[in-house]
Amino acid sequence: MECLTFHQRYCKMPKMWISREIEATLLRSAASRPAVVLTGCRQAGKTSLLVRTFPEHRHVSLDVPAVAEEAEHSGEAFLGRNRPPVILDEVQYAPLLLRHVKADIDRHREETGRFLITGSQSFPVMEGVTESLAGRASVLTLHSLSAREYEAWSGEALDREGILRWMLRGGYPELHARGLDAERFYGDYLATYLERDVRTILGVRSLRDFDRFMRLCAARTGQLVSYSSLATDLGVSPNTVKSWLSVLHASNIVFLLKPYFENLGKRIVKTPKLYFLDTGLCSYLLGARTPEDLLSSPMLGPMFETHVLGQIARHFANQGRRREIYFYRDHHGHEVDFLLPVAGRFALIECKWAESPAAPGGFSELESLVGPQRILSRTIVTPRRGSRRVSSTVTVADSVALDFLESC
Repeated sequence: MECLTFHQRYCKMPKMWISREIEATLLRSAASRPAVVLTGCRQAGKTSLLVRTFPEHRHVSLDVPAVAEEAEHSGEAFLGRNRPPVILDEVQYAPLLLRHVKADIDRHREETGRFLITGSQSFPVMEGVTESLAGRASVLTLHSLSAREYEAWSGEALDREGILRWMLRGGYPELHARGLDAERFYGDYLATYLERDVRTILGVRSLRDFDRFMRLCAARTGQLVSYSSLATDLGVSPNTVKSWLSVLHASNIVFLLKPYFENLGKRIVKTPKLYFLDTGLCSYLLGARTPEDLLSSPMLGPMFETHVLGQIARHFANQGRRREIYFYRDHHGHEVDFLLPVAGRFALIECKWAESPAAPGGFSELESLVGPQRILSRTIVTPRRGSRRVSSTVTVADSVALDFLESC
C-alpha cells in the first residue's frame, strides 16, 4: 500500500469543482429578487460559484483598477456597456456604482436576477449595500467549505483523525480543488489580505503589528475577548485593539459570539467570545502544522470548539438563514458553549473532544434559571461520528452531519 504524506494525499486528489450547499439558496434568491449580494471572506469561492451557477450572466471584475475607476465615475455608461444580467465582482472597489444599480432595478422592478454582486461583508462601503438595495436584494454569506461539503466532494468520511487534519488544513476551496500546499497558501493569503484589505480599504498603517495581532487572536480563539490583555501584549491602546478586531470581523475572518444574558440576572458574563471562522487559517497563525501539534497543545479543545462554531455558522448561512447564536457563562464558571433560541426555547450545545463526555454542569444550571420546559434540546458535539443518546435528555452528536440542528 502506497504511503503518502498528508500533503501528497491532497495533491493526488483530482482537480475538480466542489459543489456548494448554498447553490440552491442562490438560485431561489435570484429567481425571486432583482439582485443578490453574496458576501464572504477572500478565497471563499464567491466568484467561481456565481460564474458556474449563472453561466448566462456576463462577469465584470471591479478588482481591476481601470474597470473600477470607470464604474465609479461613469456608472450609467458602464452599466450600458455591461448590461444585465451581470455579475459585478468586488463591488467595494466602486461603491458609487450602486446608485446606478438601484436606478436600473427600479426601472425593471419585475425582472429578477439582473444583478449578482459580490463583496466583503461589513467593509465600510459594503455597509451601504443593504440600505441602497433595501427590498431589492437578497444578502447571502459564503464561508469557506464546510466539513460536510468536503466529505461530499472527496468521498472521505472524517473520523477523529480526519477531523484533526481538517482543522489543520481548513476549508478554503482552492486548497482542496488544486491540492495546494497549505503553508504557502496561507502565507500568500495573509500577504494579500494585509495589503489589499487591511491597508488599502481599511486604512490600517502598521501591517507588522496587525499581523502580530492576528497571531495573538488565534491563540485566543474560543476565549472571552480581553481588549486590555491584547493591548498590553501589543503595546497599543484598547481602542486600537477594538478597531482592529472590528477589521477582522468585517473581513469575515473572525466571529464574535455574544453572551446570552437577557433576564438571567447580573451574575452573567457579558463579554463576547472570539472565534476564527476557518480553523486552517487559525492553525497556520498558531504554528500548528501536524495532528501531533494539535493533540499535544492546550489549544485542542478551543480549536475543536472553533471548528464546531464554524460548521454551525455555515449550516445556517448556506440556507440563507440569519440565526442568532449565543453562549452562556456565569461568574461561578457554569458555561454552555452555544445557545440557540428557537421560538422561546433554547437548544443547548457543548463541544467535547473526549470520546465519552459527561453532561456539563452548564446544562443543569441554565435549566434551573429558565425552567426545564424552555430547554428544547441538550447536545454534546464530539469528533466521534453518529448520534446517540447518553441519557433521557442528552444526545451526543458529531460535528459534520449536524443532525442536531434539524429542530433549530
